[in-house]
Amino acid sequence: MTMAAFFSRRLIGNRSSQILGTSNSSSGALISVARAFFSSSTTPIKATLFPGDGIGPEIAESVKQVFTAADVSIDWDEHYVATEIDPRTNSFLTWESLQSVLKNRVGLKGPMATPIGKGHRSLNLTLRKELNLYANVRPCYSLPGYKTRYDDVDLVTIRENTEGEYSGLEHQVVKGVVESLKIITRTASMRVAEYAFLYAKTHGRKKVSAIHKANIMQKTDGLFLQCCKEVSEKYPEIYYEEVVIDNCCMMLVKNPALFDVLVMPNLYGDIISDLCAGLVGGLGLTPSCNIGEDGIALAEAVHGSAPDIAGKNLANPTALLLSGVMMLRHLKLNKQAEQIHSAIINTIAEGKYRTADLGGTSTTTEFTKAICDHL
Repeated sequence: MTMAAFFSRRLIGNRSSQILGTSNSSSGALISVARAFFSSSTTPIKATLFPGDGIGPEIAESVKQVFTAADVSIDWDEHYVATEIDPRTNSFLTWESLQSVLKNRVGLKGPMATPIGKGHRSLNLTLRKELNLYANVRPCYSLPGYKTRYDDVDLVTIRENTEGEYSGLEHQVVKGVVESLKIITRTASMRVAEYAFLYAKTHGRKKVSAIHKANIMQKTDGLFLQCCKEVSEKYPEIYYEEVVIDNCCMMLVKNPALFDVLVMPNLYGDIISDLCAGLVGGLGLTPSCNIGEDGIALAEAVHGSAPDIAGKNLANPTALLLSGVMMLRHLKLNKQAEQIHSAIINTIAEGKYRTADLGGTSTTTEFTKAICDHL
């Protein structure tokens, strides 16, 4: 067994590439049981696929090719961003696209671009709000064979996904003065805190850090901390700490090994999760999955649509592939997930086939084929 393969198996077994629905509802449990049954049969699992914009269709095609090579029985229900705003969603995402995810309960999303300052509702915000995807889970871990400033990063960011500064509530008070409302509720804070601690317990994690700015925003972040502390008391085996966000950023850059699981409100999660991605090589190597009520999971690549290289066969599909692995683990397709994850790790570690952002010269097609050859 190669060293890369050894590390790959360790990552599969110990690190947080597995996303499990943690809803306590009976319907969520029934969904999990049903998926476990169907995943063991030859019946294809129906999953929604949003190829996305820019390089999205190219990297989505890579995922389909690798999944096919790994004998993953997925029936993709593909949906594309519309060219006109759907009045039912107030965005370029159609109502039919949202219904597809609600019906299939699982999906994979490529990068989606929202025009800045055009008055359009964010595509990602639409998905999170309409599908009630309350937790964004992003594992960040060092990849064996790919050198960065740090060799021992192994942490998970869990971001509240539905409120905070991203509630979308803005208005003009008077001319030249605008106001944006930050909404923090006990319901949403308790829900994401419960998920974070249950995730930590399920995955053998030892510590949960609540990230905040309650020294300034005493009411909003204060409520969030209150909820996290309340939940922490039910998990005495997990060490709980509270860290101010600016200090957290400094600590992460100095020594990321100080952290394990980080849970935080929406805006902080957006910033911190990208910072953590930078520690391990960038957004092109970082998977992500959004968790909703009753077992819904929408995995996604969190990098941009890169319109400058769209259609040039230069894109790196790693982030979407790793997100696809998270989706497979959510579906209990653990054997195929491990197989694909190992192939990705070994391809990158080998170094012969890497895209330009990884320091290589390979095309998307060549990199994808190399992964398939490692299966």
